[in-house]
Amino acid sequence: MSPAIIFQLHLVLGYVPWLLCFGAYVWPKLKSMDQVEAQRAIATLHSFRFFGLVFIVPGVVGPNLPTGFAISAAYGDFATGLLAMLALLTVRIRPLFWLFTIAFNVVGTVDLIVDYYNGTQFDLPGFAGQLGATYAIPIIYVPLLMITHVAAFYLLLRPQPGTARAIAGDAAASTDA
Repeated sequence: MSPAIIFQLHLVLGYVPWLLCFGAYVWPKLKSMDQVEAQRAIATLHSFRFFGLVFIVPGVVGPNLPTGFAISAAYGDFATGLLAMLALLTVRIRPLFWLFTIAFNVVGTVDLIVDYYNGTQFDLPGFAGQLGATYAIPIIYVPLLMITHVAAFYLLLRPQPGTARAIAGDAAASTDA
């Protein structure tokens, strides 16, 4: 089997164990948590995305890793990590916390989609050996990042039980008047 096929197989199979683990252990806990605490947990994971800068460190990756892929992946991860850290730092200032939470999830999701697109455009599977020490990032780390972005958006968009009660209470109060 060629290294390119092994890399593509790794990319796809990287999602399977994370989805199984996430579904069994992480998702039930996140759904039961307070909205802010669940988003903080996700932001904590994404705050480590500064590590993506390693894609542009000579000696860690091979000299022939396509720069169009490496630079985009590195700075997209870096921006996402900084936004996640800002979300964590502003948790007590709720409007800023929510702004940074939405921002890191949007930027992070777009980054991963662009990375997959660039990986295809620059034939990343053909250069899999050039990933060097970063090989594990797209195989092990990226699936978890994408899964948690999807979970974060779901949690952001689902109706909150307290919100529904407050709206119902407001509606009842306005009909009594």
